[in-house]
Amino acid sequence: MSVPEATSRAVAVRFSKVSRHFGEVRAVDQVDLDIYDGEFFSMLGPSGSGKTTCLRLIAGFEQPTSGSIQLYSQEMVGVPPFLRDVNTVFQDYALFPHMTIGDNIGYGLMVKGVAKGERDKRVKEMLELVQLPNIEKRKPSQLSGGQRQRVALARALINHPRVLLLDEPLGALDLKLRQQMQIELKQIQHRVGITFIFVTHDQEEALTMSDRIAVFNKGKIEQIGNPSQIYERPETPFVAGFVGISNMITAEAANRLFGKAGLYAVRPEKIHLAAPDTPVPADSYSADGTIDEVIYLGINTRYLVNLDVGGELTVVEQNLKVTSMDAQAQHGRRVRLIWQKDLTRELHEV
Repeated sequence: MSVPEATSRAVAVRFSKVSRHFGEVRAVDQVDLDIYDGEFFSMLGPSGSGKTTCLRLIAGFEQPTSGSIQLYSQEMVGVPPFLRDVNTVFQDYALFPHMTIGDNIGYGLMVKGVAKGERDKRVKEMLELVQLPNIEKRKPSQLSGGQRQRVALARALINHPRVLLLDEPLGALDLKLRQQMQIELKQIQHRVGITFIFVTHDQEEALTMSDRIAVFNKGKIEQIGNPSQIYERPETPFVAGFVGISNMITAEAANRLFGKAGLYAVRPEKIHLAAPDTPVPADSYSADGTIDEVIYLGINTRYLVNLDVGGELTVVEQNLKVTSMDAQAQHGRRVRLIWQKDLTRELHEV
């Protein structure tokens, strides 16, 4: 696993050898992790990978089986949730249906005994922040899913937590609204300047919003890095396969293409389709083969190429001038695949 770049920022959350076991199941297994102050940090992985358990450990809803969890250098193991300077936004929003939007947002302040005048003032500020002014008197049932999500965010932010935890908060939204809210969430995080820790299984969400990403698999972190590092320089077979699409080259094909055994990955969009006799630049690899399958996807076309050295590679090319008939006509064509050497990643198991 890669070591994150050095930074002078304070560490907001630190995991030191943290494990959480449920009987024989190691939901989180010896995790080390630093999340920095003011960072939009995503925990990305499939269901059961340990990301949500880590979020619950930060919130205090779960206690570690072993290890240390610190929040701004203060040990949190054994500290109950209500004494931690964090707040959580859930996928189902958890709004009180019988309360107005204003009362929902101001509920935490009411519990703390904040006067009504001050509560109302801060509720208005929060609604302005999430771009929903003048809806204090409405009920949750009168709002769309995206509006309810913003109200849940306003309710979590009104107490000025040092860390905001977001547990797949966009999962219930349709695709277009989810994409819109990705941009808005990042903008809100910039405005408030606090640490956001975002849990998702959606690679696009993580790549769109995050300063850094931790990719989880089977209770462990396989790689930590910024979106470009995670996508362009995956370190393990799991990361290469889970984040985007990768061609895996191994066994005899790897030996013949690269001169040594191992497991390698190259992204389909990095490979250029060329005529069989095209000269290969010194800084590039090449492989000859035959186009066996053509999948026209509108914005681009996916070509499956059977290689002469064995195995197959997928190539994705944008349809700048190509029609579906042009693409389908490539079926059975002999081609030379060419890609830059530095775009090939050697992978290692964790």
